[in-house]
Amino acid sequence: MNFFPRLKNMETATKHLKLYTTVVVGGCFLLSGIVTCISYRSIQQSQNRIYILAAGKAMEAMASDRRENLPVEARDHIWNFHRYFFSLSPDEKAINNNLAHAFYLADNSARKIYQRFNEAHYYTNVVAGNMSQEVTMDSIVLDMQSMPYFFRFYGQEKIIRPTTAVTRRLWTEGQLRLIERSDNNPHGFLIEKWVILDNRDLKAEAR
Repeated sequence: MNFFPRLKNMETATKHLKLYTTVVVGGCFLLSGIVTCISYRSIQQSQNRIYILAAGKAMEAMASDRRENLPVEARDHIWNFHRYFFSLSPDEKAINNNLAHAFYLADNSARKIYQRFNEAHYYTNVVAGNMSQEVTMDSIVLDMQSMPYFFRFYGQEKIIRPTTAVTRRLWTEGQLRLIERSDNNPHGFLIEKWVILDNRDLKAEAR
C-alpha cells in the first residue's frame, strides 16, 4: 500500500529536479551570453582608444570611422591648400616652401595657375616690393553626395604693400578625390580641376 505513494513522490521529486536543473543551466547560458557581450563591447572600446604623445605626456583619444569626419577633413584640406597657396611673404624661400606644401594637396591644375602667376612675375614682385599676402576664409560650400566631391571656396586676400593695403575677393572651385594619406597629405584628399572664379580688388587703404 505504501509503495505507490513513495513512487509518486519520487516521480514528483525527479520532475522538480529536472526543472531546477533546466532553470540553472538556462541561467548559466544566459549569464555567459551577457558576460560575453559585455566583454566584446569592452574589447571594441579598448581597440578604439588611442594615445597621443604630447609634451612627454600620453593623452587618450578615441578613434572613429573616417566617414564620420569626412566633411570636416575635406574642409580643412581645402582651407590648408588655399592658406599655403596664397599666403606669401617677401622671402623667396618661404614662398617656395608654402607652394611646395600646396602642390602636395592638389593636381596639375594648381601648378598651371602658379605658372600663370609666375610668368606675370607676381612672386618676384612680392619679394622685390617687400609685400606680404594673407588669406582669410569666409565659407566653403561642399557637396559630399558623390565623388569626386565638388567644393567652392569663398574668401579674401589682403595684400600689404609699404604704402597701401589692398583687399581682394577670392572665390575658387574644384573637386576633391580620396587618395592614400601621407605625411605630406594627412587628410588623404587631392584637389582637382581647381580654378579661380573671382579675384577682383574690393578696396585699397593707405597705410
